[in-house]
Amino acid sequence: MTGIHQAASAASDQAAWSQVLALHTYVERQLAQALQRKHGVGLSEYRALEHLARAADGELRMQELADRVGLGQSSVTRLVGRLDTAGFVVRDLCPDDKRGVYAVITDEGRRRYAAARGTYGEVLSSALNTAGGDSALARTVHALRSGA
Repeated sequence: MTGIHQAASAASDQAAWSQVLALHTYVERQLAQALQRKHGVGLSEYRALEHLARAADGELRMQELADRVGLGQSSVTRLVGRLDTAGFVVRDLCPDDKRGVYAVITDEGRRRYAAARGTYGEVLSSALNTAGGDSALARTVHALRSGA
């Protein structure tokens, strides 16, 4: 690839990435507002509950949860602390390694996740439909939905 083609490709990549970020920001804002308003959970809290609900035995090591939610160790510790205070998770020590701490979803956490999951799906679809009507974001939404 020549220098001109590389520069054009980099500019095209940056423009595409900017559109992805704009769409992401819009959708995340819609999801966060709806989840907080209707279910009293933040977006990271919802995603943590989702990963725990889908995990074998409803539990994950804290580091694994951090990786799946996209947070650092200290941030996921605070997140799990909030979920624990709300009664949605409990912390448990690994029986083989006392340094290993697990987050375990409770029955109340499963109920809250189940209630919020419908809202998440509805708001996600609505936000993508709205963004798809925006000429600046329509191609990105179409690419996302078509799997391209």
